[in-house]
Amino acid sequence: MTLTVLFTLIHVACGQLENVIIDRYFIPTHCSREVQIGDYVRYQYNGTFEDGRKFDSSLDKGFPFVGQVGVESKVIPGLDKGVQGMCVNERRKITIPSHLAYGVLGAGSVIPPDATLVFDVLLLDLWNKEDKVQIRTLHKQQNCKRTVMPSDFVRYHYNGSLLVGNLFDSSHLQNSTYDSYVGQGSLLKGMEEGLLGMCVGERRLFIIPPFLAYDDKGYGTKVPPYATLIFDVLLVDVFNVKDDVNVEVQKIPQPCRRRAVGGDFIRYHYNGTFQDGTVFDSSYSRNSTYNTFIGMGYVIAGIDKALQGVCVGEWRRVTVPPHLAYGENGSGELIPRSAVLIFDLHIIDFHNPKDQVEIKVIYKQADCNLTSAANDLIMYRYNCSLLDGTHLYSSDDYPEPPRVTLGQGKLIAGLDEGLQGMCVLERREITVPPHLAHGTNGALGVPSNAVLLFELELLQLQKGVPEGFLFIWLKDSPEPLFPAMDMNQDQEVPLEEFSAFIKLQVAESQGRLHPGIDSDTVLRDMFSKQDRNADGKITEDELNIIVNEEEEGPKHEEL
Repeated sequence: MTLTVLFTLIHVACGQLENVIIDRYFIPTHCSREVQIGDYVRYQYNGTFEDGRKFDSSLDKGFPFVGQVGVESKVIPGLDKGVQGMCVNERRKITIPSHLAYGVLGAGSVIPPDATLVFDVLLLDLWNKEDKVQIRTLHKQQNCKRTVMPSDFVRYHYNGSLLVGNLFDSSHLQNSTYDSYVGQGSLLKGMEEGLLGMCVGERRLFIIPPFLAYDDKGYGTKVPPYATLIFDVLLVDVFNVKDDVNVEVQKIPQPCRRRAVGGDFIRYHYNGTFQDGTVFDSSYSRNSTYNTFIGMGYVIAGIDKALQGVCVGEWRRVTVPPHLAYGENGSGELIPRSAVLIFDLHIIDFHNPKDQVEIKVIYKQADCNLTSAANDLIMYRYNCSLLDGTHLYSSDDYPEPPRVTLGQGKLIAGLDEGLQGMCVLERREITVPPHLAHGTNGALGVPSNAVLLFELELLQLQKGVPEGFLFIWLKDSPEPLFPAMDMNQDQEVPLEEFSAFIKLQVAESQGRLHPGIDSDTVLRDMFSKQDRNADGKITEDELNIIVNEEEEGPKHEEL
Protein backbone atom coordinates (compact mmCIF):
# COMPACT_ATOMS: atom_id res chain seq x y z
CA MET A 1 0.00 0.00 0.00
CA THR A 2 1.41 3.39 -0.97
CA LEU A 3 0.27 6.41 0.95
CA THR A 4 1.51 9.93 1.33
CA VAL A 5 1.09 11.24 4.83
CA LEU A 6 2.44 14.58 5.97
CA PHE A 7 2.99 14.89 9.70
CA THR A 8 1.94 18.28 11.02
CA LEU A 9 5.30 19.01 12.51
CA ILE A 10 5.77 22.16 10.41
CA HIS A 11 5.70 25.42 12.27
CA VAL A 12 6.73 28.50 10.37
CA ALA A 13 6.13 31.53 12.53
CA CYS A 14 8.01 34.46 13.96
CA GLY A 15 10.40 33.27 16.62
CA GLN A 16 9.82 29.55 15.93
CA LEU A 17 12.06 27.03 14.16
CA GLU A 18 10.98 24.48 11.61
CA ASN A 19 10.53 20.85 12.73
CA VAL A 20 11.07 17.54 10.93
CA ILE A 21 8.83 16.92 7.95
CA ILE A 22 7.85 13.22 7.51
CA ASP A 23 6.40 11.80 4.32
CA ARG A 24 5.21 8.18 4.95
CA TYR A 25 5.05 7.26 1.29
CA PHE A 26 4.85 3.50 1.86
CA ILE A 27 3.18 1.88 4.86
CA PRO A 28 3.00 -1.93 5.02
CA THR A 29 -0.39 -3.56 5.36
CA HIS A 30 0.57 -5.27 8.60
CA CYS A 31 2.36 -3.36 11.34
CA SER A 32 2.62 -5.19 14.64
CA ARG A 33 5.08 -2.79 16.23
CA GLU A 34 6.32 0.80 15.85
CA VAL A 35 9.70 2.30 16.73
CA GLN A 36 9.86 3.85 20.18
CA ILE A 37 12.60 5.63 22.12
CA GLY A 38 15.01 3.02 23.47
CA ASP A 39 14.42 0.58 20.62
CA TYR A 40 17.17 -0.63 18.35
CA VAL A 41 16.72 -0.19 14.63
CA ARG A 42 18.37 -1.34 11.45
CA TYR A 43 17.62 0.59 8.29
CA GLN A 44 18.85 1.52 4.84
CA TYR A 45 19.00 5.18 3.90
CA ASN A 46 19.92 7.66 1.20
CA GLY A 47 20.86 11.19 2.34
CA THR A 48 20.44 14.11 -0.09
CA PHE A 49 20.25 17.88 -0.08
CA GLU A 50 17.03 19.61 -1.08
CA ASP A 51 18.28 19.88 -4.67
CA GLY A 52 18.68 16.09 -4.84
CA ARG A 53 22.44 15.92 -4.56
CA LYS A 54 23.46 12.79 -2.55
CA PHE A 55 25.91 13.19 0.31
CA ASP A 56 25.64 9.78 2.02
CA SER A 57 24.07 6.33 1.54
CA SER A 58 24.11 3.06 3.50
CA LEU A 59 23.64 1.27 0.18
CA ASP A 60 26.93 2.71 -1.07
CA LYS A 61 28.62 1.54 2.14
CA GLY A 62 27.25 -1.95 1.68
CA PHE A 63 25.61 -2.29 5.11
CA PRO A 64 22.63 -0.69 6.86
CA PHE A 65 22.70 1.62 9.84
CA VAL A 66 22.22 -0.03 13.27
CA GLY A 67 21.62 1.99 16.42
CA GLN A 68 19.43 2.78 19.41
CA VAL A 69 16.79 5.46 19.08
CA GLY A 70 16.85 8.51 21.38
CA VAL A 71 19.44 7.15 23.83
CA GLU A 72 22.96 8.46 23.29
CA SER A 73 22.11 8.33 19.65
CA LYS A 74 24.83 8.25 17.03
CA VAL A 75 22.68 10.14 14.51
CA ILE A 76 21.52 13.72 14.15
CA PRO A 77 18.44 14.57 16.31
CA GLY A 78 16.19 15.06 13.31
CA LEU A 79 16.80 11.55 11.99
CA ASP A 80 16.26 10.14 15.48
CA LYS A 81 12.90 11.87 15.58
CA GLY A 82 12.07 10.94 12.01
CA VAL A 83 12.23 7.15 12.51
CA GLN A 84 10.03 7.11 15.60
CA GLY A 85 6.68 5.44 14.91
CA MET A 86 8.02 3.56 11.86
CA CYS A 87 7.01 -0.01 11.01
CA VAL A 88 9.27 -2.65 9.52
CA ASN A 89 9.14 -2.37 5.73
CA GLU A 90 7.88 1.19 5.95
CA ARG A 91 9.50 3.84 3.72
CA ARG A 92 9.77 7.46 4.79
CA LYS A 93 11.08 10.64 3.32
CA ILE A 94 12.36 12.66 6.28
CA THR A 95 13.18 16.35 5.71
CA ILE A 96 15.34 17.72 8.53
CA PRO A 97 15.98 21.42 9.07
CA SER A 98 19.56 22.46 9.78
CA HIS A 99 19.11 23.10 13.52
CA LEU A 100 18.12 19.38 13.88
CA ALA A 101 20.95 18.35 11.58
CA TYR A 102 24.46 19.86 11.52
CA GLY A 103 23.41 23.47 12.21
CA VAL A 104 25.44 26.54 11.42
CA LEU A 105 28.70 24.64 11.44
CA GLY A 106 27.87 21.94 8.91
CA ALA A 107 30.05 18.82 8.75
CA GLY A 108 33.41 19.36 7.16
CA SER A 109 33.40 19.55 3.41
CA VAL A 110 30.40 17.20 3.08
CA ILE A 111 27.59 19.18 4.77
CA PRO A 112 27.61 22.99 4.36
CA PRO A 113 26.38 25.27 7.18
CA ASP A 114 22.60 25.70 7.64
CA ALA A 115 21.86 22.78 5.26
CA THR A 116 18.44 21.14 5.18
CA LEU A 117 18.85 17.38 4.73
CA VAL A 118 16.52 14.84 3.17
CA PHE A 119 16.69 11.15 4.16
CA ASP A 120 14.94 8.35 2.31
CA VAL A 121 14.68 5.54 4.92
CA LEU A 122 13.60 1.87 4.69
CA LEU A 123 13.20 0.22 8.12
CA LEU A 124 14.56 -3.36 8.03
CA ASP A 125 14.47 -4.40 11.69
CA LEU A 126 13.31 -3.35 15.11
CA TRP A 127 13.95 -4.81 18.59
CA ASN A 128 14.55 -3.98 22.21
CA LYS A 129 16.96 -5.41 24.76
CA GLU A 130 13.94 -6.37 26.88
CA ASP A 131 12.44 -8.44 24.07
CA LYS A 132 11.86 -12.15 24.54
CA VAL A 133 11.20 -14.87 22.00
CA GLN A 134 7.66 -14.48 20.71
CA ILE A 135 5.94 -17.85 20.27
CA ARG A 136 2.70 -18.30 18.38
CA THR A 137 1.08 -21.73 18.09
CA LEU A 138 -0.29 -22.16 14.57
CA HIS A 139 -1.44 -25.78 14.94
CA LYS A 140 -1.35 -28.36 17.71
CA GLN A 141 -2.40 -32.00 17.78
CA GLN A 142 -5.22 -32.77 20.21
CA ASN A 143 -3.53 -35.93 21.48
CA CYS A 144 -0.11 -34.83 22.71
CA LYS A 145 1.56 -37.51 24.81
CA ARG A 146 4.98 -35.93 25.02
CA THR A 147 6.58 -32.49 24.69
CA VAL A 148 10.14 -31.41 23.97
CA MET A 149 12.37 -31.28 27.05
CA PRO A 150 16.00 -30.26 27.52
CA SER A 151 18.44 -32.99 26.33
CA ASP A 152 15.85 -34.35 23.85
CA PHE A 153 16.80 -34.93 20.23
CA VAL A 154 14.44 -33.27 17.74
CA ARG A 155 13.77 -33.38 14.03
CA TYR A 156 11.87 -30.46 12.56
CA HIS A 157 11.10 -28.64 9.35
CA TYR A 158 11.37 -24.88 9.20
CA ASN A 159 11.19 -21.79 7.06
CA GLY A 160 13.46 -18.99 8.23
CA SER A 161 12.86 -15.39 7.18
CA LEU A 162 13.87 -11.88 8.15
CA LEU A 163 11.39 -9.33 9.52
CA VAL A 164 11.09 -7.80 6.07
CA GLY A 165 9.84 -11.16 4.80
CA ASN A 166 12.92 -12.34 2.89
CA LEU A 167 13.36 -16.11 3.14
CA PHE A 168 16.94 -16.90 4.11
CA ASP A 169 16.72 -20.66 4.65
CA SER A 170 14.30 -23.58 4.52
CA SER A 171 14.56 -27.28 5.37
CA HIS A 172 11.72 -27.93 2.95
CA LEU A 173 13.87 -26.74 0.05
CA GLN A 174 16.55 -29.20 1.15
CA ASN A 175 13.94 -31.96 1.49
CA SER A 176 15.42 -32.88 4.85
CA THR A 177 14.59 -32.12 8.47
CA TYR A 178 16.95 -30.24 10.73
CA ASP A 179 18.11 -32.61 13.46
CA SER A 180 19.67 -31.57 16.76
CA TYR A 181 19.80 -31.96 20.51
CA VAL A 182 17.99 -29.35 22.60
CA GLY A 183 19.74 -27.63 25.49
CA GLN A 184 23.28 -28.51 24.52
CA GLY A 185 24.23 -25.27 22.79
CA SER A 186 23.99 -26.56 19.24
CA LEU A 187 20.98 -24.37 18.39
CA LEU A 188 20.27 -20.66 18.56
CA LYS A 189 19.19 -19.69 22.08
CA GLY A 190 15.90 -18.41 20.76
CA MET A 191 15.29 -21.58 18.76
CA GLU A 192 15.88 -23.77 21.81
CA GLU A 193 13.47 -21.66 23.82
CA GLY A 194 10.81 -21.91 21.11
CA LEU A 195 11.14 -25.68 20.73
CA LEU A 196 10.63 -26.47 24.40
CA GLY A 197 7.14 -27.79 25.11
CA MET A 198 6.32 -28.60 21.47
CA CYS A 199 4.43 -31.76 20.49
CA VAL A 200 5.08 -33.85 17.40
CA GLY A 201 2.91 -32.43 14.63
CA GLU A 202 2.74 -29.02 16.29
CA ARG A 203 3.51 -25.93 14.23
CA ARG A 204 4.82 -22.75 15.83
CA LEU A 205 6.02 -19.34 14.73
CA PHE A 206 9.07 -18.02 16.59
CA ILE A 207 10.15 -14.34 16.43
CA ILE A 208 13.69 -14.23 17.78
CA PRO A 209 15.45 -10.93 18.58
CA PRO A 210 19.02 -10.57 17.27
CA PHE A 211 20.74 -11.09 20.64
CA LEU A 212 19.06 -14.54 20.90
CA ALA A 213 19.93 -15.30 17.28
CA TYR A 214 23.14 -14.44 15.39
CA ASP A 215 23.54 -11.02 17.08
CA ASP A 216 26.25 -8.80 15.59
CA LYS A 217 27.90 -11.63 13.64
CA GLY A 218 25.08 -12.58 11.32
CA TYR A 219 25.36 -15.81 9.36
CA GLY A 220 27.34 -15.65 6.16
CA THR A 221 25.53 -13.88 3.36
CA LYS A 222 22.14 -15.23 4.43
CA VAL A 223 21.57 -13.43 7.72
CA PRO A 224 22.92 -9.89 8.24
CA PRO A 225 24.21 -8.73 11.61
CA TYR A 226 21.58 -7.58 14.11
CA ALA A 227 18.73 -9.40 12.37
CA THR A 228 15.49 -10.44 14.02
CA LEU A 229 14.57 -13.89 12.71
CA ILE A 230 11.21 -15.47 12.11
CA PHE A 231 10.99 -19.28 12.06
CA ASP A 232 7.93 -21.24 10.99
CA VAL A 233 8.63 -24.62 12.65
CA LEU A 234 6.90 -28.00 12.30
CA LEU A 235 8.08 -30.61 14.82
CA VAL A 236 8.45 -33.98 13.10
CA ASP A 237 10.13 -36.11 15.77
CA VAL A 238 11.34 -36.07 19.37
CA PHE A 239 13.09 -38.64 21.50
CA ASN A 240 15.66 -38.98 24.24
CA VAL A 241 18.73 -41.19 24.17
CA LYS A 242 17.46 -42.74 27.41
CA ASP A 243 14.19 -43.79 25.77
CA ASP A 244 13.30 -47.47 25.63
CA VAL A 245 10.79 -49.21 23.42
CA ASN A 246 7.26 -48.20 24.35
CA VAL A 247 4.64 -50.94 23.96
CA GLU A 248 0.93 -50.16 24.05
CA VAL A 249 -1.23 -53.31 24.10
CA GLN A 250 -4.38 -52.42 22.19
CA LYS A 251 -6.14 -55.79 22.03
CA ILE A 252 -5.33 -59.18 23.48
CA PRO A 253 -7.34 -62.37 22.93
CA GLN A 254 -8.71 -64.29 25.89
CA PRO A 255 -7.51 -66.77 26.79
CA CYS A 256 -3.90 -66.31 25.72
CA ARG A 257 -2.68 -69.90 25.65
CA ARG A 258 0.95 -69.07 25.03
CA ARG A 259 3.29 -66.10 24.84
CA ALA A 260 6.17 -65.77 22.39
CA VAL A 261 9.73 -66.17 23.61
CA GLY A 262 13.18 -65.94 22.07
CA GLY A 263 13.78 -68.62 19.48
CA ASP A 264 10.15 -68.67 18.33
CA PHE A 265 9.34 -68.11 14.67
CA ILE A 266 6.62 -65.49 14.27
CA ARG A 267 4.31 -64.23 11.52
CA TYR A 268 2.78 -60.78 11.88
CA HIS A 269 1.26 -57.93 9.92
CA TYR A 270 2.33 -54.34 10.51
CA ASN A 271 1.90 -50.74 9.51
CA GLY A 272 5.01 -48.61 9.99
CA THR A 273 4.66 -44.83 10.42
CA PHE A 274 6.71 -41.90 11.59
CA GLN A 275 5.54 -39.84 14.57
CA ASP A 276 3.80 -37.38 12.28
CA GLY A 277 1.63 -40.20 10.89
CA THR A 278 3.41 -40.63 7.55
CA VAL A 279 3.35 -44.29 6.48
CA PHE A 280 6.75 -45.62 5.40
CA ASP A 281 5.96 -49.34 5.05
CA SER A 282 3.17 -51.89 5.44
CA SER A 283 2.96 -55.66 5.17
CA TYR A 284 -0.70 -55.26 4.18
CA SER A 285 0.32 -53.49 0.98
CA ARG A 286 2.27 -56.62 0.02
CA ASN A 287 -0.57 -58.92 1.15
CA SER A 288 1.99 -60.96 3.04
CA THR A 289 2.99 -61.29 6.68
CA TYR A 290 6.48 -60.51 7.89
CA ASN A 291 8.07 -63.75 9.07
CA THR A 292 11.11 -63.96 11.33
CA PHE A 293 12.71 -65.52 14.38
CA ILE A 294 12.48 -63.66 17.70
CA GLY A 295 15.59 -62.71 19.62
CA MET A 296 18.09 -63.61 16.93
CA GLY A 297 18.81 -60.15 15.54
CA TYR A 298 16.95 -60.56 12.26
CA VAL A 299 14.85 -57.42 12.88
CA ILE A 300 15.64 -54.06 14.46
CA ALA A 301 16.36 -54.33 18.18
CA GLY A 302 13.23 -52.45 19.23
CA ILE A 303 10.88 -54.79 17.38
CA ASP A 304 12.83 -57.84 18.55
CA LYS A 305 12.19 -56.68 22.10
CA ALA A 306 8.55 -55.76 21.53
CA LEU A 307 7.70 -59.19 20.08
CA GLN A 308 8.67 -60.91 23.31
CA GLY A 309 5.57 -61.98 25.23
CA VAL A 310 2.98 -61.46 22.50
CA CYS A 311 -0.07 -63.70 22.09
CA VAL A 312 -1.54 -64.99 18.85
CA GLY A 313 -4.15 -62.48 17.70
CA GLU A 314 -2.74 -59.65 19.82
CA TRP A 315 -2.57 -56.04 18.57
CA ARG A 316 0.26 -53.83 19.78
CA ARG A 317 1.46 -50.31 19.03
CA VAL A 318 5.22 -50.10 19.40
CA THR A 319 7.22 -46.86 19.49
CA VAL A 320 10.88 -47.44 18.71
CA PRO A 321 13.51 -44.72 19.32
CA PRO A 322 16.22 -44.39 16.64
CA HIS A 323 18.97 -46.02 18.71
CA LEU A 324 16.84 -49.20 18.72
CA ALA A 325 15.82 -48.77 15.08
CA TYR A 326 17.97 -47.52 12.18
CA GLY A 327 20.02 -45.01 14.17
CA GLU A 328 21.78 -41.95 12.84
CA ASN A 329 22.12 -43.35 9.33
CA GLY A 330 18.49 -44.27 8.64
CA SER A 331 17.78 -46.78 5.90
CA GLY A 332 18.17 -45.61 2.31
CA GLU A 333 15.44 -43.30 1.11
CA LEU A 334 12.82 -45.08 3.23
CA ILE A 335 13.86 -44.17 6.78
CA PRO A 336 15.42 -40.76 7.54
CA ARG A 337 18.33 -40.55 9.93
CA SER A 338 17.46 -40.48 13.66
CA ALA A 339 13.80 -41.29 13.03
CA VAL A 340 11.42 -42.55 15.71
CA LEU A 341 9.33 -45.37 14.24
CA ILE A 342 5.82 -46.48 15.20
CA PHE A 343 4.65 -49.99 14.36
CA ASP A 344 1.08 -51.22 14.64
CA LEU A 345 1.49 -54.99 14.96
CA HIS A 346 -1.06 -57.77 14.53
CA ILE A 347 0.29 -61.17 15.59
CA ILE A 348 -0.93 -63.90 13.21
CA ASP A 349 0.88 -66.90 14.70
CA PHE A 350 4.14 -68.13 16.11
CA HIS A 351 5.77 -71.46 16.85
CA ASN A 352 9.03 -72.98 17.93
CA PRO A 353 11.01 -75.30 15.64
CA LYS A 354 10.90 -77.82 18.50
CA ASP A 355 7.09 -77.73 18.73
CA GLN A 356 5.13 -80.94 18.34
CA VAL A 357 1.50 -81.43 17.39
CA GLU A 358 -0.75 -80.07 20.13
CA ILE A 359 -3.88 -82.21 20.64
CA LYS A 360 -6.98 -81.10 22.52
CA VAL A 361 -9.77 -83.67 22.90
CA ILE A 362 -13.17 -82.03 22.56
CA TYR A 363 -15.34 -85.17 22.85
CA LYS A 364 -14.62 -88.84 23.43
CA GLN A 365 -16.96 -91.72 24.18
CA ALA A 366 -16.43 -93.43 27.50
CA ASP A 367 -16.54 -96.95 26.05
CA CYS A 368 -13.70 -96.67 23.55
CA ASN A 369 -11.80 -99.90 23.04
CA LEU A 370 -10.57 -99.43 19.48
CA THR A 371 -8.37 -96.52 18.39
CA SER A 372 -6.79 -95.51 15.11
CA ALA A 373 -3.16 -96.25 14.35
CA ALA A 374 -0.73 -96.35 11.46
CA ASN A 375 -1.93 -98.46 8.50
CA ASP A 376 -5.59 -98.15 9.56
CA LEU A 377 -8.14 -97.01 7.03
CA ILE A 378 -10.24 -94.15 8.39
CA MET A 379 -12.93 -91.73 7.27
CA TYR A 380 -12.97 -88.37 8.99
CA ARG A 381 -14.32 -84.81 8.89
CA TYR A 382 -12.14 -81.73 9.23
CA ASN A 383 -12.07 -77.95 9.17
CA CYS A 384 -8.70 -76.24 8.71
CA SER A 385 -7.92 -72.61 9.56
CA LEU A 386 -5.06 -70.32 10.51
CA LEU A 387 -4.63 -69.35 14.15
CA ASP A 388 -6.22 -65.96 13.47
CA GLY A 389 -9.41 -67.74 12.37
CA THR A 390 -8.89 -67.44 8.61
CA HIS A 391 -10.69 -70.41 7.02
CA LEU A 392 -8.56 -72.44 4.62
CA TYR A 393 -10.39 -75.62 3.66
CA SER A 394 -12.92 -78.16 4.93
CA SER A 395 -14.15 -81.69 4.20
CA ASP A 396 -17.61 -80.14 3.98
CA ASP A 397 -16.49 -78.62 0.69
CA TYR A 398 -16.60 -82.10 -0.91
CA PRO A 399 -19.46 -84.58 -1.57
CA GLU A 400 -18.05 -87.17 0.85
CA PRO A 401 -15.63 -87.11 3.78
CA PRO A 402 -12.15 -88.32 2.86
CA ARG A 403 -10.84 -91.84 3.44
CA VAL A 404 -7.17 -92.39 4.02
CA THR A 405 -4.75 -95.01 5.31
CA LEU A 406 -2.77 -93.57 8.20
CA GLY A 407 0.98 -93.70 8.26
CA GLN A 408 1.36 -94.01 4.49
CA GLY A 409 2.52 -90.44 3.79
CA LYS A 410 -0.80 -89.44 2.28
CA LEU A 411 -1.31 -86.60 4.75
CA ILE A 412 0.87 -83.84 6.17
CA ALA A 413 2.82 -85.34 9.07
CA GLY A 414 1.09 -83.34 11.80
CA LEU A 415 -2.40 -84.23 10.63
CA ASP A 416 -1.48 -87.90 10.32
CA GLU A 417 -0.18 -87.82 13.88
CA GLY A 418 -3.22 -85.98 15.16
CA LEU A 419 -5.59 -88.57 13.64
CA GLN A 420 -3.90 -91.48 15.38
CA GLY A 421 -5.17 -92.74 18.74
CA MET A 422 -8.74 -91.59 18.03
CA CYS A 423 -11.95 -93.46 18.74
CA VAL A 424 -14.86 -93.47 16.33
CA LEU A 425 -16.96 -90.28 16.85
CA GLU A 426 -14.16 -88.67 18.84
CA ARG A 427 -13.62 -84.96 18.14
CA ARG A 428 -10.30 -83.21 18.44
CA GLU A 429 -8.72 -79.83 17.90
CA ILE A 430 -5.08 -80.10 16.85
CA THR A 431 -2.49 -77.40 16.31
CA VAL A 432 0.13 -78.27 13.72
CA PRO A 433 3.41 -76.29 13.49
CA PRO A 434 4.64 -75.51 9.96
CA HIS A 435 7.50 -78.02 10.00
CA LEU A 436 4.84 -80.73 10.40
CA ALA A 437 2.49 -79.04 7.92
CA HIS A 438 3.31 -77.23 4.66
CA GLY A 439 6.63 -75.75 5.81
CA THR A 440 8.36 -72.72 4.37
CA ASN A 441 6.81 -73.15 0.93
CA GLY A 442 3.18 -73.23 2.02
CA ALA A 443 0.57 -74.69 -0.31
CA LEU A 444 -2.34 -73.55 -2.42
CA GLY A 445 -4.16 -71.07 -0.20
CA VAL A 446 -1.80 -71.75 2.72
CA PRO A 447 0.84 -69.09 3.56
CA SER A 448 4.44 -70.10 4.09
CA ASN A 449 5.42 -70.99 7.66
CA ALA A 450 1.78 -71.11 8.75
CA VAL A 451 0.63 -72.83 11.91
CA LEU A 452 -2.57 -74.77 11.12
CA LEU A 453 -5.56 -75.46 13.33
CA PHE A 454 -7.64 -78.57 12.53
CA GLU A 455 -11.06 -79.51 13.93
CA LEU A 456 -11.33 -83.29 13.49
CA GLU A 457 -14.02 -85.96 13.89
CA LEU A 458 -13.35 -89.66 13.26
CA LEU A 459 -16.31 -91.17 11.44
CA GLN A 460 -15.16 -94.68 10.55
CA LEU A 461 -12.22 -96.90 11.46
CA GLN A 462 -11.04 -100.05 9.70
CA LYS A 463 -7.94 -101.57 11.26
CA GLY A 464 -5.07 -102.11 8.88
CA VAL A 465 -2.01 -104.29 8.36
CA PRO A 466 1.72 -103.45 8.53
CA GLU A 467 3.19 -101.62 5.58
CA GLY A 468 3.92 -103.98 2.69
CA PHE A 469 1.56 -106.68 3.96
CA LEU A 470 -1.76 -107.71 2.40
CA PHE A 471 -2.92 -109.95 5.26
CA ILE A 472 -1.97 -110.58 8.89
CA TRP A 473 -2.92 -113.20 11.41
CA LEU A 474 -4.61 -111.82 14.49
CA LYS A 475 -4.24 -115.14 16.28
CA ASP A 476 -1.99 -118.13 15.78
CA SER A 477 -2.29 -119.54 12.29
CA PRO A 478 -3.50 -123.18 11.82
CA GLU A 479 -0.72 -125.72 12.27
CA PRO A 480 -0.08 -127.29 9.88
CA LEU A 481 -1.37 -124.61 7.51
CA PHE A 482 -1.79 -126.48 4.18
CA PRO A 483 -4.32 -129.12 5.38
CA ALA A 484 -6.47 -126.34 6.84
CA MET A 485 -6.28 -124.43 3.58
CA ASP A 486 -7.04 -127.56 1.51
CA MET A 487 -10.65 -127.54 2.57
CA ASN A 488 -11.72 -130.47 0.26
CA GLN A 489 -8.54 -132.41 1.00
CA ASP A 490 -7.61 -132.98 -2.70
CA GLN A 491 -3.98 -131.92 -2.11
CA GLU A 492 -4.32 -128.75 -4.16
CA VAL A 493 -5.78 -125.32 -3.49
CA PRO A 494 -7.11 -123.30 -6.42
CA LEU A 495 -7.91 -119.54 -6.21
CA GLU A 496 -11.52 -120.08 -5.25
CA GLU A 497 -10.63 -122.40 -2.35
CA PHE A 498 -7.79 -120.07 -1.26
CA SER A 499 -10.14 -117.08 -1.28
CA ALA A 500 -12.79 -118.95 0.68
CA PHE A 501 -10.23 -119.95 3.32
CA ILE A 502 -8.88 -116.43 3.83
CA LYS A 503 -12.36 -114.89 3.94
CA LEU A 504 -13.31 -117.43 6.61
CA GLN A 505 -10.30 -116.35 8.72
CA VAL A 506 -11.35 -112.70 8.38
CA ALA A 507 -14.96 -113.52 9.24
CA GLU A 508 -13.89 -115.40 12.38
CA SER A 509 -11.51 -112.53 13.38
CA GLN A 510 -8.53 -114.85 12.95
CA GLY A 511 -6.90 -112.56 10.37
CA ARG A 512 -7.20 -109.18 8.61
CA LEU A 513 -6.93 -108.10 4.99
CA HIS A 514 -5.34 -104.84 3.86
CA PRO A 515 -8.06 -102.16 4.14
CA GLY A 516 -8.80 -99.73 1.40
CA ILE A 517 -8.07 -102.19 -1.42
CA ASP A 518 -10.66 -104.42 -3.13
CA SER A 519 -10.56 -107.76 -1.28
CA ASP A 520 -10.64 -109.83 -4.47
CA THR A 521 -7.62 -107.91 -5.73
CA VAL A 522 -5.80 -108.56 -2.47
CA LEU A 523 -6.64 -112.27 -2.59
CA ARG A 524 -5.45 -112.62 -6.19
CA ASP A 525 -2.15 -110.94 -5.25
CA MET A 526 -1.72 -113.24 -2.27
CA PHE A 527 -2.56 -116.34 -4.34
CA SER A 528 -0.11 -115.43 -7.10
CA LYS A 529 2.70 -115.20 -4.55
CA GLN A 530 1.95 -118.77 -3.37
CA ASP A 531 1.39 -120.25 -6.84
CA ARG A 532 5.07 -120.47 -7.65
CA ASN A 533 4.74 -122.29 -10.94
CA ALA A 534 1.68 -120.27 -11.99
CA ASP A 535 -0.38 -123.38 -12.76
CA GLY A 536 -3.49 -122.00 -11.06
CA LYS A 537 -3.20 -123.99 -7.84
CA ILE A 538 -1.11 -124.11 -4.68
CA THR A 539 0.41 -127.38 -3.51
CA GLU A 540 1.89 -128.20 -0.12
CA ASP A 541 5.37 -128.16 -1.63
CA GLU A 542 4.88 -124.62 -2.99
CA LEU A 543 3.64 -123.43 0.39
CA ASN A 544 6.59 -125.10 2.13
CA ILE A 545 9.05 -123.56 -0.32
CA ILE A 546 7.75 -120.14 0.60
CA VAL A 547 7.99 -120.90 4.27
CA ASN A 548 11.56 -122.16 3.90
CA GLU A 549 12.55 -119.07 1.88
CA GLU A 550 10.96 -116.90 4.50
CA GLU A 551 13.11 -118.51 7.13
CA GLU A 552 16.18 -117.59 5.09
CA GLY A 553 14.87 -114.05 4.81
CA PRO A 554 14.81 -113.30 1.07
CA LYS A 555 11.35 -111.74 1.39
CA HIS A 556 8.40 -111.64 3.76
CA GLU A 557 5.16 -113.54 3.20
CA GLU A 558 1.88 -113.09 5.05
CA LEU A 559 1.09 -116.83 5.29
